[in-house]
Amino acid sequence: MANTQIAAAREGTVTEEMKRVAERENRDPAFVREQVAEGQAVIPANRNHHALDAMIIGSEFSTKVNANIGNSETTSDLETELEKLHTAVHYGADTVMDLGTGSDLDEIREAHVEHSPVPIGTVPLYEAVKQAGGPEEITTELLLEVIEKQAEQGVDYMTIHAGILAEHLPLTDGRKTGIVSRGGSIVAKWMEENGEQNPLFQVYDEICSIFAEHDVTFSLGDSLRPGSLADACDEAQYAELDTLGELTRRAWEYDVQVMVEGPGHVPMHKVAENVERQQEVCDGAPFYVLGPLVTDIAPGYDHITSAIGAAMAAQAGAAMLCYVTPKEHLGLPDEADVRDGLAAYRIAAHSGDVANGLPGARDWDDALSEARYTFDWREQFNLALDPDRAREYHDQTLPGDNYKEARFCSMCGVEFCSMRIDQDARDADGEMNHLETQTDLEASAAAEVNLPPVGTHDTSATPDGGLDDDPGEDVSLETPSND
Repeated sequence: MANTQIAAAREGTVTEEMKRVAERENRDPAFVREQVAEGQAVIPANRNHHALDAMIIGSEFSTKVNANIGNSETTSDLETELEKLHTAVHYGADTVMDLGTGSDLDEIREAHVEHSPVPIGTVPLYEAVKQAGGPEEITTELLLEVIEKQAEQGVDYMTIHAGILAEHLPLTDGRKTGIVSRGGSIVAKWMEENGEQNPLFQVYDEICSIFAEHDVTFSLGDSLRPGSLADACDEAQYAELDTLGELTRRAWEYDVQVMVEGPGHVPMHKVAENVERQQEVCDGAPFYVLGPLVTDIAPGYDHITSAIGAAMAAQAGAAMLCYVTPKEHLGLPDEADVRDGLAAYRIAAHSGDVANGLPGARDWDDALSEARYTFDWREQFNLALDPDRAREYHDQTLPGDNYKEARFCSMCGVEFCSMRIDQDARDADGEMNHLETQTDLEASAAAEVNLPPVGTHDTSATPDGGLDDDPGEDVSLETPSND
């Protein structure tokens, strides 16, 4: 019996997870199986994650969004971590990574697996450092022990920083921002202190065996991703990418699914180059990118600088986007930051799907535009990516129920509303015809994530963190740049 999704796909079997994915993506199950078999898509689905509602990551499917959560030594407990999980899924995260480095890591991780309807990812290197007492004290035995334990706990995918090699380190000399990956810096320090090759690279085959046993998906870490525009697309970044391509093919030999992580900070004119190069070097394995941030000048607004790059990456073929919040580079995000970050990234992902002509992706846009033109305010709110935010902004100036029937908003007022003027002209006996407004979202061919509402996973088993009562409550999430 096949142990992994890719093994089953290669044998010609359509698993229950593939059937569920086909339903969610509105695609033929046979096509899903083919994409998984060829390594062009992954279904992160550890067999011990019983609460999981299976999803797929691949360039031929709707673009997905990941949110990072996690505790530190000084912040959050189990209940707060579950609130973070709920918050992320509520606002549309397709996967969640637990990057915790504080106390009670096992208890929190097991609770996430127990309650999360979306795949859970981790970076086992962090726990290994915590147990060892410092980067230089890590052993290969400890790494394998931690990885196997997390696999047994039900983690669906893990970031493994196996691609940074000793010979790559001199290539970082002269960079403006050095090694900005937390995992990359840990491994680099270990190699410098011990005078040996990357320990994760040394035991990579053993990691593949563990992943094959539990059906854990690789998320191959980009330890040398650029942390500034000046360092983008340099020799260090691309040298590691070549190694990641080799590691991808080695994992496939073990029937293990693989996605590959990407930058980082990249100027706009180099975003597509990064995606295309990864797809070529890694034989089409799904690309999972952080941003990328297209400018370095906007601390406090990096959910915007990165969403620009994320949309471009999605159009170019990136399969999953790791969200960035306004707090990037500045501090731990709170719940409001998470809301803004996920909104920015859901917009980027959807925009990429529309640009790529995914079946039915634009139907949501058309339906909302029709509601906007006909002044159907309630339907416009219902169709919005964030209905509460849309309603809140409208009602700040026109709060009464009577204004839900009004043919204007406070931007233009009655006399200067272009849509009212246009409608009146069409209603007159002129030459302008009435417009078509017949988009049927129930009949749309779009995947679930390209249809309203956002955040439809069942989170009833997790605390709601006061979402309905206090959307500004401080629920700090782990900064996404530190994997």
